[in-house]
Amino acid sequence: MTGLITMDDLTNEEILSILDDAERLLPVARGELYLPLLKGRIMGNLFFEPSTRTRMSFETAMKRLGGDVINLGDVKTSSVVKGETLFDTIQMVDGYTDIIAMRHPRQGAAQYAQDAARVPILNGGDGAGHHPTQTMLDLFTIRQAHGRLDGLKVVLAGDLRYGRTVHSLSHALTRFGCELIFASPALLKMPAEIVSDLREHGATVIETEDLYDSIGDADVVYMTRIQKERFADEDEYARCAGAYKLDVKHLADVKENMIIMHPLPRVDEIHPSVDGTRHARYFEQAFNGVVARMALLCRLLGVTVPADVASEGGVL
Repeated sequence: MTGLITMDDLTNEEILSILDDAERLLPVARGELYLPLLKGRIMGNLFFEPSTRTRMSFETAMKRLGGDVINLGDVKTSSVVKGETLFDTIQMVDGYTDIIAMRHPRQGAAQYAQDAARVPILNGGDGAGHHPTQTMLDLFTIRQAHGRLDGLKVVLAGDLRYGRTVHSLSHALTRFGCELIFASPALLKMPAEIVSDLREHGATVIETEDLYDSIGDADVVYMTRIQKERFADEDEYARCAGAYKLDVKHLADVKENMIIMHPLPRVDEIHPSVDGTRHARYFEQAFNGVVARMALLCRLLGVTVPADVASEGGVL
């Protein structure tokens, strides 16, 4: 395969196979074993938008596997401020690296970069478009908790209009026969074209503004931040900010094995009182970004993850 721009670049079989690879790589991700599968390979980290988890987990994933990383760094100190185009930047970094992880504020930028590049592009988020590597770590987290992906009831809540994480995840969950509940303020509904596409592919989709009445029989509640940076109108943002605030009091009647996820960062949509409950999985989810991206790096670079990682790896 070339790069990973949207989840459409992976079949269901490939998704499950990569998740299996990630499972085997867990001791490497935790630093318990050293397995330099990517020794001698270089990844370019091109982040044109702020990032903490995605950028750091990509870098950690590459280094845990013995590879090296070069970073664009602050865009303000790069040639982008001199007017260098994305095409020229990709052409240049393409010659320095074996694979590129990229985040960009413009929707469609990742596909544009892949069209310009020789090496694989891993889309770390393109505006309000897609975030497939986040989806892979989300699927890994869900499968860890429930032992399966198929037939689950999943509530996606918050900013569904601009949230690239939920755009990618909803498509993936549909492919595994999950029931989807979209809970959002009216201004931040899932785009109509996405809802239509999901239904055309057989998804059961319910849209509501009432989050709290939707979580009682859910298997997964996926919270998202209202993204101030996506709003052109501050008054519009003010009308949506703080729409949902999930508190421990809302969890009294939920399923025992229900999990709460969040791509982070959070603002006030999940109260800290939830952190200590058995339902909270968002910090574990953030760690899973390392192991999921390790598996993706190996797959895109054509490197096989050993069936028995313990016998191949060395103790640190």
